[in-house]
Amino acid sequence: MKTYNIALLAGDGTGKEVTDEAVKVLKAVGEKYSYDFNFEPELIGGCAYDEYRTPLPDKTLEIAKKSDAVLLGAVGDWKYDTLPAEVRPERALLGIRKELNLFANLRPASVYPELTSLSPLKEEFVSGTDIMIVRELTGDVYFGTPKGIEIKNGEKFGFNNMCYFESEIRRICHVAFSVAMQRSKKLCSVDKANVLDVSRLWREIVTEVSKEYPEVELSHMYVDNAAMQIIRNPKQFDVILTGNIFGDILSDEASMLSGSLGLLPSASLSDTKLAMYEPIHGSAPDLKGKDTVNPIATILSAAMMLKYSFNMDKEHDLIVAAVRKALKDGYRTQDIMQTGMNIVGCSKMGNIIKDNVLTL
Repeated sequence: MKTYNIALLAGDGTGKEVTDEAVKVLKAVGEKYSYDFNFEPELIGGCAYDEYRTPLPDKTLEIAKKSDAVLLGAVGDWKYDTLPAEVRPERALLGIRKELNLFANLRPASVYPELTSLSPLKEEFVSGTDIMIVRELTGDVYFGTPKGIEIKNGEKFGFNNMCYFESEIRRICHVAFSVAMQRSKKLCSVDKANVLDVSRLWREIVTEVSKEYPEVELSHMYVDNAAMQIIRNPKQFDVILTGNIFGDILSDEASMLSGSLGLLPSASLSDTKLAMYEPIHGSAPDLKGKDTVNPIATILSAAMMLKYSFNMDKEHDLIVAAVRKALKDGYRTQDIMQTGMNIVGCSKMGNIIKDNVLTL
């Protein structure tokens, strides 16, 4: 029996509740296909600060680096809002991404047929939407230097640098084009090349790399137009490739097409096999312990782990089918509740999906 070691970083708020359900589903996959998933829990975020006075302890990084993959819940709580910026729970996310070299963020935004009425857009606009946003994660304005706040000409002056090396653009391009090859072979690169020098370099390199993938149809779009088009006609997109800050904004915008953040997973990939998987939603500290949060995003993040870290396409598809069956059978958590459906809690939804995995 093959063993896979998974660093389990539940984090804060409802993080433990949703990761518990993902673990439950992964164990069902292991039972069905004779895999051994070994989970090594560690602290990250606010709970780590409480214990070690740092949101990202060395021990957590050590466990993560030795693992085959990392499953993360969520970090953050309002009670930490007054802490200095360098020890806020959210700093752990930037830190672990940098330490593990997680440069490629994959964020699917799919609209389930059973849930189209929950979208803020009309059903005819969102029905059939299936977008994969590939976001560069370790460069751009979030990491560019110099940065800071200083006094200039007698007043406060804040500055951050948006910058990319050619090599950083090339490697995220190869990820995005490879993903496009597995989907509909259609890729839209989003930038601001009419204004920004860094975007002109981005577009130049994307165009060069595209020649290595002649089967993929490449288009370019300015970020402001892309933000509008995601709402106007989301079904025109398949794979969207973009930089860190643009991807941060566009992926959150696209996430609302589905009607709930509780449905959407993500994967953060590195140059090696090591990757991290997490739901895109926050820690929801107000819901902690109430058994009402939606575990589907975390369960689907675990499914992405099977696909991208362990090459288990069949097992990935099984979890997706198990989720779809739960929705088709009328089970809903409170965030996706519809008239006439059966409302269930976090643990119950996890049990239903686990049972579906075992019986499908």
